Amino acid sequence: MPESFFVLSKEQLELATDEIVAIAKMYDRFSKIKIISNLIIIQSKTNWEKIAQRATFVKTSGQILRKMSGLFLNEEKFEVLKNAKTFVCRIINLSSNQFNIQELESSMGDMISKFSKAKVKFDNPDIIVYLIFTDKENFFGFSKKSKDKDRPKKVKNHPNELDWKLARVMLNLIGLKEGQTVCDPFCGTGTTLLEAELMKIKGIGIDFNKEMCEISKGNIKANNYKSKIIQDDFHKLTEIANEFQGIVTDLPYGRNSKTTKDPKNLLKELLSIIPKKKRFAIMFKKELGEGLKLDGFKKYEIYRHKSLTRTVLIK
Repeated sequence: MPESFFVLSKEQLELATDEIVAIAKMYDRFSKIKIISNLIIIQSKTNWEKIAQRATFVKTSGQILRKMSGLFLNEEKFEVLKNAKTFVCRIINLSSNQFNIQELESSMGDMISKFSKAKVKFDNPDIIVYLIFTDKENFFGFSKKSKDKDRPKKVKNHPNELDWKLARVMLNLIGLKEGQTVCDPFCGTGTTLLEAELMKIKGIGIDFNKEMCEISKGNIKANNYKSKIIQDDFHKLTEIANEFQGIVTDLPYGRNSKTTKDPKNLLKELLSIIPKKKRFAIMFKKELGEGLKLDGFKKYEIYRHKSLTRTVLIK
């Protein structure tokens, strides 16, 4: 079974690691995972590109080639390298050892050039060949050039809106697949819905604030997306529970949030009405969770600045 590698940003490493594992298990529940610091090795029937396209915090990814000899001799498995016109070599050193990276990359390039017709090209090559060093194991791998997806555009923003990276990681952590539907009961400017549709997940947004609903509708329309926006109280989600598979939301906070309830009571009430068997990811200020019984939930803390730490609650 093919093995893939993913080098993650060390920003929110626990969150990033759990996200990759969740994506891999979502597509193939029999995936085998190996974690070496911020390097994740996944043995799965799912192509590495499919996983990487969904993930938020992946810096580098590709397919693993276990042995150097296999790089050239196993023509069936590595035909993509054999047929490449251009390539470049890259060293990723995640070990405690020091290497002359430029010299190693040059030596690898010379070696590959002798066994293939491909030429070294530093700018946008067909194939990138990787040598990854860790304190436990070393890996060879490769990736193909890919085009970055265009980000959704917003015609209007809001100072307290949800960061798109956190919206995306929350969608992945609850395991929503393409074609399923997410509900955001505090949709604001529509960040969750935009990220969902980018991943081919349908969206339903609820917000009691008419202005926020209009902004969200405008942002959805600007991207030719189809998410439905409902102006109503968050309790509306109980009436439409059969229309979605998961909930992702950022609880309103701050002076500009215009909430009608105390934020702590709002969180408590939201948790009490979420329909059974619905997976959810809720973000809120850390202090709002103090005193609440949150046993059995997975929690992540995201430090913003000395007066603001956010909690992401997953179930």
